[in-house]
Amino acid sequence: MRSLLIILSLAAWALAGSGPAWAQLLSPARAGAPHIAASLQAEDATPAPGETVTLAFAMRPEPGWHGYWENPGDAGKGLELDWTLPRGVTVGTLRYPVPQTLLVSGLMNHVYEANYAVLVDLRVPAGLKAGTPLPVKVNAQWLACTDAICVPEQGRLALDLIVGLPGTVPENRERFDAWRRALPRPLGGEAVFQATGETLRLSIPYPRTAALDKPHFFPLATGAKSYAAQQDFHRAGDRLVVTLRDLPQGLLTLDGVLGIGPERGLLIQARRGVVPEPAGNAAGQWISVLVALSGAILGGLILNIMPCVFPILSLKAMSLLRASASSLHARRDSWAYAAGAVVTCTALGGAMLLLRAGGESIGWAFQLQSPGVVLLLLALSVAIALNLAGVYRLAPLQIDGGLSTRPGMWGDFWGGVLVAFVATPCTGPFMATALGAALLLPVPAALAVFAGLGIGLALPFVLLAYVPALQRALPRPGPWMERAQRWLSVPMALTAAALLWLLWRQTGVTGLTLGAVTAAGLGLALWWLGRAQASHRRFRGVIAGAACAILLSGAAVPLLARFDRPVAGKAANAFNEHALASARASGKPVFVYFTADWCLTCKVNEAGAIETTEVRTAFDRAGVRTLVGDWTNGDPEITRFLEGHGRSGVPLYLWYPANGAPPQELAQILTPSMLVSLADRAR
Repeated sequence: MRSLLIILSLAAWALAGSGPAWAQLLSPARAGAPHIAASLQAEDATPAPGETVTLAFAMRPEPGWHGYWENPGDAGKGLELDWTLPRGVTVGTLRYPVPQTLLVSGLMNHVYEANYAVLVDLRVPAGLKAGTPLPVKVNAQWLACTDAICVPEQGRLALDLIVGLPGTVPENRERFDAWRRALPRPLGGEAVFQATGETLRLSIPYPRTAALDKPHFFPLATGAKSYAAQQDFHRAGDRLVVTLRDLPQGLLTLDGVLGIGPERGLLIQARRGVVPEPAGNAAGQWISVLVALSGAILGGLILNIMPCVFPILSLKAMSLLRASASSLHARRDSWAYAAGAVVTCTALGGAMLLLRAGGESIGWAFQLQSPGVVLLLLALSVAIALNLAGVYRLAPLQIDGGLSTRPGMWGDFWGGVLVAFVATPCTGPFMATALGAALLLPVPAALAVFAGLGIGLALPFVLLAYVPALQRALPRPGPWMERAQRWLSVPMALTAAALLWLLWRQTGVTGLTLGAVTAAGLGLALWWLGRAQASHRRFRGVIAGAACAILLSGAAVPLLARFDRPVAGKAANAFNEHALASARASGKPVFVYFTADWCLTCKVNEAGAIETTEVRTAFDRAGVRTLVGDWTNGDPEITRFLEGHGRSGVPLYLWYPANGAPPQELAQILTPSMLVSLADRAR
């Protein structure tokens, strides 16, 4: 019976626009007054030029009748409008009050059974003269229902506004304030959701002491199998976790309203992420943490062979050569190296969590978004490169800035620190998901995940120290090691050059000049030091000169903070949410990639795949739109987008098909054939 009613109601709705006769034929009760009376009202009938005035569609259902929310649920229809506005006048989106649930014959409807108002903002163009008439007309259609019958209704509503003078007090403010109080409140925090099969868990910031009366989540997403599916609620500290079922698959965002009491609700805009299992399910919580920890360890292990680590492999290679001296030394040094990597990854993760808790919109690799940090790394890379090249000997000086090149445990510890500090900004396989999960876990569990990344990064050294077969595979120590050390200075010199280039990209000519002067000054002081060491002269003055060069680089750090990236204007294909929506609306496939100048994996993919002639030709043939998200200096909008895809760093590559289907996330190592194949299939 109810299903037949839905079919007849929708048919009546479709034919209502064809004329009153059809509507009366399908719903005899239509002949009298409307069952939901509608009127268009303005908060201020004399808005000033350039101001925004709030309009209201005041709806008054008869007893026993109800209207519908914008997503009506399993049956029904929301308010539909066709505006006729004066030139230059624009309207915003409709704002509905918190709905109620109505369950009839197993079908869930989102309704209003008492008087309600749907609000919308109308923008008056600037430059109009006082007294200018602004006739506002709208054809409105809505559905009025009882438990047994639905009637499509419509009305031609009009409102005559007149441009007034600034400073007038809206005459209907009290009534409109009452209607505003019925709207859902914006959520004071970030909601996340995780889909597993047909079940979806939504985590919402909600104080543990706040009242909660018969909660219900009203999703805006249409196409659910059943809106009557059971919803489970439980508290997890200061968060409310909602378990939903039968919602559409493949949601990228989850928007809706959380009802928390009679006519009270919160506006929810949730992003994809990881939601821990309920507090009562201790095994589930441990599984979530162990999965994230395993992903971090595996991601750190894979990071050893990622291109972004290649420039600093010289440090690891020299450590391998030293480890072959004896099993005892190998084990001791491997644990020192592991300690440096774990401490650094944990400290970076803790700093990121602390800054995010303070309101900063940052992600993994935030340290390389600071020109000051880049300058200090440049000075350190120059010092290490010159030491490996034999320009000077560092061990006798005990200078902290180069402890990573000293033999012994301290040298290995600081080697692990430097490798983790520079290598982790590039996000490899498994690592992205693990770090995304860490941002949602409790702080102790999150820090354990970050520590797992350091464990994975150092794992090859630990295995080398404890597996004799691997030790026997190493070459025997000999004079060739000194020659190898000279060659290993080349990657460190290239690292210094890359950091200098990054400094230029971040701060322009000023940063490039400061970086070059710092590198040259430090290099000259260390060369002078090497000459003194070679002749066995006293070199206190040289030490003072080197210290001055280091202090110079430190003094340049606050100067760099005053300079922004060169003002060259954003590229025409720069990523933002509006550009992505516009590109998708064009009906063409869209390729979006997120990069940073300090991410070597990103640059390798760009040079070896994205920017090749073969790929560009294929993209041109298929009309592919390309958008680039540059995260070099950090960008809150890009950070939010990355987090929405469960990422805390770059690279990220997304392919949006032309048919409006959900995006396809591509591998982090791209090939030209992969991109050409996608473009050819889109033709």
